[in-house]
Amino acid sequence: MKYAVIPVTPFQQNCSLIWCEDSLRAAVVDPGGDMDRIEQLIKQEGVVLEKVLVTHGHMDHAGAVADMAEKYRVPIEGPQKEEAFWIDRLPEQAKMFGLGGGTFRSFTPDRWLEDGDRVQVGDEELEVYHCPGHTPGHVAFFNRAQRLAIVGDLLFQGSIGRTDFPKGDFNTLIKSITEKLWPLGEDVAFIPGHGPMSTFGQERKTNAFVSDYALS
Repeated sequence: MKYAVIPVTPFQQNCSLIWCEDSLRAAVVDPGGDMDRIEQLIKQEGVVLEKVLVTHGHMDHAGAVADMAEKYRVPIEGPQKEEAFWIDRLPEQAKMFGLGGGTFRSFTPDRWLEDGDRVQVGDEELEVYHCPGHTPGHVAFFNRAQRLAIVGDLLFQGSIGRTDFPKGDFNTLIKSITEKLWPLGEDVAFIPGHGPMSTFGQERKTNAFVSDYALS
């Protein structure tokens, strides 16, 4: 599986384009906005978009999901059904940040995802992990062959996701990271929702919130 990361929106959210090298079938993960830039990347890589994947319903991750799925006539997969709480409020989220509600449309995924589900992108397979804490229906995607995870706002290089939003919970987030992500292996590289990539092993050594030392 190949991938490219493009920061979008004023929040510099990491939107990911992932694709199967054999079939050139692709998915966009978390198109939060700046749809023209995402489209340019799709054309540049010469891939065919077949679905939109969503880790969670915060505006910077899901703001352009409805528009992208509609334009390319592709299905939306994810997040987990508890995330309807945030997806239904996308226009409200945009207004709260002074961005206007017109572009940020709510949507109903074609497929809600649950822990243990599988998602196909061409010939590539992603494992789905339901990881609440930052939001109630947050999911992470894992490509076992590539040893690559896309974790949204669960975990960052040196930090973790906020839990002070409605339906966020600190202890639940820590449990999601340590019980769902860490068992995948220290060698796993991850694309966070914001900022540079890292590995689970590096975060277990150095992350002040979830390092083995911090949790001991």
